[in-house]
Amino acid sequence: MEPKEKIKYERAKKRVEDIKGFYTHLSIYLVINGLMLLAALGIFEGTFIPIQFPGWSYFTTPFFWGIAIFIHWIYVFKSQFNPFKNWEEKKIKQFIEEEENEAKRQNL
Repeated sequence: MEPKEKIKYERAKKRVEDIKGFYTHLSIYLVINGLMLLAALGIFEGTFIPIQFPGWSYFTTPFFWGIAIFIHWIYVFKSQFNPFKNWEEKKIKQFIEEEENEAKRQNL
């Protein structure tokens, strides 16, 4: 494998690992907070595993962990999250065309 191809492969592999890590993080978030929701609803009361959490943790854990998930999502999908990317590319092309047109006018 050529060095350029190897670099591209390593970048792609890193990107896939980042995406996989995000979905793993999201899955764990959903499972844990689902269990906490069930515990808040009293599903585990009277069972062999009595699970009780402080009342505030039913709200703060999903909230702050949700913020962490959102930050992780931005980190992983930042290339798809840039709303100004197309605008920047259009402006760059516009300025290049303007410079080329100006150069053509000066040569005539």
